[in-house]
Amino acid sequence: MTPTAPLTAPGIVAAANPLAAAAQAPYPDTAAAVLSADGFAAARGEIAGWPGYAPTPLRALPGLAATLGLAGLHYKDERGRFGLRSFKALGGAYAVMRVLQRRLSAAGIEATGTDLLAGRWRDRTAGFTVTCATDGNHGRSVAWGAQRFGCQCIIYVHETVSEGRCEAIRAYGARVERVPGNYDDAVRHADRQARANDWTVVSDTSYPGYTEIPTDVMHGYGLMAGEIVDAFGDSPPTHLFVQAGVGGLAAALAATFWLAWGPRRPRVIVVEPRTADCHLQSALAGRPVVVGGSLETIMAGLACGEVSPLAWQVLSQAAQAFVAIDDPPVAEAMRTLLNAGADDPSIIAGETGAAGLAALTLALDDPAVRALLGLDENARVLLIGSEGDTDPALYREITGVDPATR
Repeated sequence: MTPTAPLTAPGIVAAANPLAAAAQAPYPDTAAAVLSADGFAAARGEIAGWPGYAPTPLRALPGLAATLGLAGLHYKDERGRFGLRSFKALGGAYAVMRVLQRRLSAAGIEATGTDLLAGRWRDRTAGFTVTCATDGNHGRSVAWGAQRFGCQCIIYVHETVSEGRCEAIRAYGARVERVPGNYDDAVRHADRQARANDWTVVSDTSYPGYTEIPTDVMHGYGLMAGEIVDAFGDSPPTHLFVQAGVGGLAAALAATFWLAWGPRRPRVIVVEPRTADCHLQSALAGRPVVVGGSLETIMAGLACGEVSPLAWQVLSQAAQAFVAIDDPPVAEAMRTLLNAGADDPSIIAGETGAAGLAALTLALDDPAVRALLGLDENARVLLIGSEGDTDPALYREITGVDPATR
């Protein structure tokens, strides 16, 4: 199918996905080769047994829904996930556990997650090192997983990652090093260092020859998607607005909902920054393309210029549309969620956590974009609150509120 020209409105660019599968289409074999029901079940069974696990809230926002002219609006609030303030706790840490299990298995030791949590093989795992590049939250999860399961950790950050995010990673015992360039430059640097030092990269993005670990990461994210399915039951939302950096979270949600709800699954709208819109540009080109430049945005966790090929293998068929948004509406969405009306809870949403609401609001403000996304008074929209105040200083700067007081 020939791509149509994108729609441009104040603060937003939107494009339909010419590769999207029909609503009645079964879950594709090409997607199942990446994300499977068995893989999601295995990850959920493991992570749900970790100390401190509890489902995060799915918050109804009836007041805001009425203001926006929607039939319903829900926000999956990941701020409380394992104390890490973001959904990333699910993917990186789970992948670290799987790395250690495979390394021990190669030495003839079949270790369970319970064994690793208890420190049974720490004399062996302490000699292993995991590494990755990060905008902040994924690196924090990998560092937390390394501390929890008993191995060493080195995290690489690029030039614009805030010092507050670096300190949050160091709090879990990891070494943090800053490298020149953008996120994708940091990814390549981490890969080179791992090859030179016999470390293992635990990345949420895939590349040729590197697929097993990103698949583990995405299957870990599926636990959150499973919680959402449990909460909605037989009445799924009509629309999902989900943010994307390299696309792992969006792919995990889209795959889980397709497997659970089939043709009744929500329309998947992928949200990105205007400065790092690699998914939207890939949809327009009909193939993965690279977005260059600084990728600078307040949505730090979304500042990625290259789609993960594995995630794209799912999203190229599962997403109905892609939108890219400017930064100022995100800051406004953070303040909107914090300053709730009488009918809604007050929510502390970080920059990426508020991206979905910003995109939704911008889309509803423009008739053409609203029609493109199929939004009307019957729409029941799900937003993904992917992070809370992961950078408290930036949160205070944007909202004027110290999150520690809430």
